[in-house]
Amino acid sequence: MDVASWLRGLGLEQYAPAFRDNDVDGEVLPELTADDLIAIGVTSVGHRRKLLAAIAALGTEPPTVTQSAASATSDATFASTIDAERRQLTVMFCDLVGSTALATRFDPEDLRDLIGDYHHAVADTVGRFDGFVAKYMGDGVLIYFGYPRAHEDDAERAVRAGLAVIEAVGRLAAREDLRVRLGIATGLAVVGDLIGEGAAQERGVVGETPNLAARLQALPGPDSNQRPSG
Repeated sequence: MDVASWLRGLGLEQYAPAFRDNDVDGEVLPELTADDLIAIGVTSVGHRRKLLAAIAALGTEPPTVTQSAASATSDATFASTIDAERRQLTVMFCDLVGSTALATRFDPEDLRDLIGDYHHAVADTVGRFDGFVAKYMGDGVLIYFGYPRAHEDDAERAVRAGLAVIEAVGRLAAREDLRVRLGIATGLAVVGDLIGEGAAQERGVVGETPNLAARLQALPGPDSNQRPSG
């Protein structure tokens, strides 16, 4: 992969020299974390979010694609050729409790940093269980288990990840305790359709499963992990 071309496609070509100076090539790029981007010199939170979303999208590319083919085709063009799939999917919704109240008590820049730390904690934690962060929605996070990689125990992975997220967010260094609510649901869904354009593209999911997970997320108390019984 030509990293400079990839950055240019995102409209962030100004970071090409920094990536080059830090020896970030096509092999290293998919492994970059938020801390790595900060170390490279990506100080803008918005740019880090855009880069992390695009890096996450790299994981949806089929492993059979050769390096030369990936270099010759932009990520957006290549991603549009991936067909949506019908599969068993576990969906998790994670929401930060009391975010409206936090917005009234924190300076906007402090709140931005707090939300950023929360997003990082969630993404890093679910990543350990092979969860896929599909979308950040303000203080909410939408996560798939079973896409793009499926496991026989995806539902169990989601529950364990949810418990780990509660613990990780509770350990964040903040001026007050942070709590989350989670909803988890498993069922058939169609996943993989591209929504949006450019770096804002996401892998959409259609079916009752995400709707059920969203409803469940609103039911439990803080630091609770709600899932259907039975």
